[in-house]
Amino acid sequence: MSDLILIVDDEQDLLDTLSYNLQKSGFETRCALTGSEAVKLSRQEPLPDLVLLDYMLPDIHGTDVCLMIRQYPATTHLPVIMLTARGEESDRIRGLECGADDYVVKPFSIRELTLRIEAILRRKTPPQQETTRTAEFGLLKVDYDRHEASISNLPLALSTLEFRLLTYLLENREKAHSRADLLSNVWDIQVDLKTRTVDVHVKRLRDKLGAAGDYIHTVRGFGYRFIQDPDEVAH
Repeated sequence: MSDLILIVDDEQDLLDTLSYNLQKSGFETRCALTGSEAVKLSRQEPLPDLVLLDYMLPDIHGTDVCLMIRQYPATTHLPVIMLTARGEESDRIRGLECGADDYVVKPFSIRELTLRIEAILRRKTPPQQETTRTAEFGLLKVDYDRHEASISNLPLALSTLEFRLLTYLLENREKAHSRADLLSNVWDIQVDLKTRTVDVHVKRLRDKLGAAGDYIHTVRGFGYRFIQDPDEVAH
């Protein structure tokens, strides 16, 4: 079954162009002209596999729509690519901090956008032929093939980006990671920005980890590290 892309933009011509080209690339599409319609369609069965979301919408700001997607249990994991004509650093940061997985500035190449969609969907759905991989660390259990994590056997509602952040820190817990390193390896962004993007996502991830939130330590003035041994934290 083809992946379903929800396209959200207030320009009908762009909606039609994106829908046509994505369908030519083998995707199914669903379209919305407003933020309220986007929220409704994001929860409609079958759920979309990814959302292309305009930054500026006539009724609800795109970042608020992204937050609503993240806060709804059935769509909290749903990958979001923000589309915008605004390329300022502050806008890109705001888009990432609200939970977007990627950020594309208009005008953009349809081919580039399609490749970004395919890359995110590959990360979301591991190849079926892979041997099932799981990892356990104290209260935490990660199932890589199912793209799921749990604490004390209680499932966590993690977004795609939060899952990548968690597993990257877990797998590379032998060292501390700067914010720039995390932006490069988790967000795939090669930048040197003094932003709160990483801090916001780490805080959100810690909150979701609950009793295991202290597995992620702050390295003052540098970044973050995952503890070496779960016994470092008393529960």
